[in-house]
Amino acid sequence: MKLAEKIGQLLMVGFEGTTPSKEVVTLIQKHQIGGVILFSRNIKTPAQCAKLTQSLQALSKNVPLLIGIDQEGGRVSRLPKPFIQFPPAKVFGQINNIRLTYDCAVALSKELNAVGINMNFAPVLDVDTNPDNPIIGDRAFGQNSLIVEEQALALMSGLQDNHIIACGKHFPGHGDTNLDSHKTLPKLDHPMSRLNEMELKPFIHLAKNGLWTIMTAHVLYSKIDAKRPASLSKKIVTKLLREKIGFSGVIVSDDLEMKGITEKISVAEAAVLAIEAGSDLLLICKSPDEQTAALEALIHAVEKEELSEERIDRSIARLLALKERAHLRMKQTLPEIKKIIGCDKHRALIDAISA
Repeated sequence: MKLAEKIGQLLMVGFEGTTPSKEVVTLIQKHQIGGVILFSRNIKTPAQCAKLTQSLQALSKNVPLLIGIDQEGGRVSRLPKPFIQFPPAKVFGQINNIRLTYDCAVALSKELNAVGINMNFAPVLDVDTNPDNPIIGDRAFGQNSLIVEEQALALMSGLQDNHIIACGKHFPGHGDTNLDSHKTLPKLDHPMSRLNEMELKPFIHLAKNGLWTIMTAHVLYSKIDAKRPASLSKKIVTKLLREKIGFSGVIVSDDLEMKGITEKISVAEAAVLAIEAGSDLLLICKSPDEQTAALEALIHAVEKEELSEERIDRSIARLLALKERAHLRMKQTLPEIKKIIGCDKHRALIDAISA
């Protein structure tokens, strides 16, 4: 790969519309970006979603795209009916039936596979310790780290056993904040002793049991790094997650367009800092201008030797290994959608949850 193509692989972008926008077409064909993330704005029906993912994959010349989505269940669900509408993680934590959680993850995987989506930004590994938290709440499996560990492992296994890339989030923990990082930068003063007792346990447990990707949080942990939020902190991304915990998979930044980042610095600056910190894949979910600016900033950082090409190559190796591990293919043969999406077997799981 040329340098520009390597840099492109580090980005996962969002776009407007239910067909590939001209901007995302350019990013895929010209810059060889690593993936796209889909939102409700991109999806109308299962058939349309499948056609969209096929169109996107067909644009990618040499390497298949990661095609991701936030399909946690509950209020963070991007797929409309007739896709199965699972409840939020909190419900699974209350039921606390590992087999049921696994079976629901398998059903979700089959529906995602049916429409060409290969990555789900779930499970949430945050522990719901703050009742005033405006962003996590019922997205977490519970207030107890053991419940979170067990339920999240079941969901992760159901996804990854069926070639859907799971992504644990939001490292090192967003559960105790009282601010929303979409709107501002939350700050926590917890020492490492507290993190080890609570927030880090689910991340460590899943990392040791085969989790393929982890997403970092736009949260400032002042006792660890008083200057930079976790997503841009080498102390947290490399020293803690990569080296101390020993996570060898792909590290993903949360969306760099969130106010938790852009209140202080530009998306382009954040992209360079996130790679410096140790991230492998950067989410930039909306603006084509910001996506292009980030690409250019990363290329310039390597050309000016602020980032080494060897550092970029390490991320590329992890990303390509992930795509191989998940059996991604550029030319998809999608299954018969009507027999899978919202089928009787999957609807029976909703009945089991209700019971």
